[in-house]
Amino acid sequence: MAISSVTKAKIFCRLSSTQFISTVPHKISQFRNKICLANLLQRYGLSPSQLHTFLAKKHFLLDHYNVHDIQNSLNILLSFKIPQTSFISLLFDCPAVLDFNFLKKWQIGISKFGDSGISPVAICSVLALSKRFQIDPDLFLNRVSLLKDLGFNGGVLTRVFERFPRIIMMNEDEICEKIGFLEGTGISRYGIERVFHYFPEVLGFDVENRLKPLLGEFLELGFSEDEIRDEITMDPRVLGMELGEMSRCLGLLKTLKCRVPIKDKIFSEGEFRAGFEVKLRIDCLCKQGLIHREAFKILWKEPRLILYEIEEIEKKIEFLVHRMKYGVGSLVEVPEYLGANFEKQIIPRYNVVEYLRSKGALEFDVGLKSLIKPSRLRFYNLYVKPYPECEKMFGRFAEGTGLKRRHPVGMWKLFKPQKHTETKEDVNNMKSFMEPLV
Repeated sequence: MAISSVTKAKIFCRLSSTQFISTVPHKISQFRNKICLANLLQRYGLSPSQLHTFLAKKHFLLDHYNVHDIQNSLNILLSFKIPQTSFISLLFDCPAVLDFNFLKKWQIGISKFGDSGISPVAICSVLALSKRFQIDPDLFLNRVSLLKDLGFNGGVLTRVFERFPRIIMMNEDEICEKIGFLEGTGISRYGIERVFHYFPEVLGFDVENRLKPLLGEFLELGFSEDEIRDEITMDPRVLGMELGEMSRCLGLLKTLKCRVPIKDKIFSEGEFRAGFEVKLRIDCLCKQGLIHREAFKILWKEPRLILYEIEEIEKKIEFLVHRMKYGVGSLVEVPEYLGANFEKQIIPRYNVVEYLRSKGALEFDVGLKSLIKPSRLRFYNLYVKPYPECEKMFGRFAEGTGLKRRHPVGMWKLFKPQKHTETKEDVNNMKSFMEPLV
């Protein structure tokens, strides 16, 4: 029987309305679940900004878990007494850990073991690894017992699981191989515990292909076995150096051009320690976004950095990038910035220039070089003396220093900076220890 056009239209309208009714409630349901999840996570400590980022990237949670199960999972995580910071990091780094069945299994497994002496932060690291690699809690508890039998005390055990949870996936022979290597260097039992406590990542290094060649390099550089042993015990991170890294660091030290007191202070604790301090500063600069070649060049031009604390260098770079709005690459051209005093030089000069810029007193851009390189007197005469209100933020010179007004108030005079030229000898010295980085 033929279907008229009117009948077709009626059928189409019924199908369309049915489809609309079936899809809209689903969308409404998803939206409600998202709101419920957001409210739930906010009650468990996520800030509004964190919630926005989390839900934008982890929208798959509602596709795999319902809100009720997620709430039960969060309660189990809280039962492990995980600190708030670690708790938030775990949710962002491994949201799949909210699997209720997975957490319930771990809750039962840990409760059977009793007080294992493992810190909540360590449990947090173990849970993230276990979810990624589908590790059973029985294997974790087996490794805890094994490490205790090998002499790992509670503090070392906790530190290892916090920083190197992959030890769960290692067998007894692999762990004993690392212990045997350290014993072979003459390190005492207490020293071995110190190594694992301060640098647990060494447990993941291959003995034959990484650790033994590294010690061989130290010996070839002229360091004695006793000196190497003492340095490892003092700072186990020495074992984290790459092959050839100590040679490049010592090469830089031999070509430094700086005042004798600075060089004496750099080598005050021995050549080995000086080379390792160079490595730590290079790592710090590279962590901020520089390449190795740039980091070596900065350190060679500003040797005082070897004497500065890592935290101080990081603070200056953070201020440079986030407050002063310069790229980290500007340090290659003006390494003196990292050698300047943060409280007495960098901040006062920056405040003066920002104040003058806000008042419209600057008709030119004051670059990082013009901000840092001038002497205190020169900067004062250029930017402070014509505007007395800036003296308070800059810091007044002591009276009687004989400062003379060089130009009337409001008149500006720029000094052309002297161009620094590197000699052929300087270039050759830099090439000698930077060639392996090319």
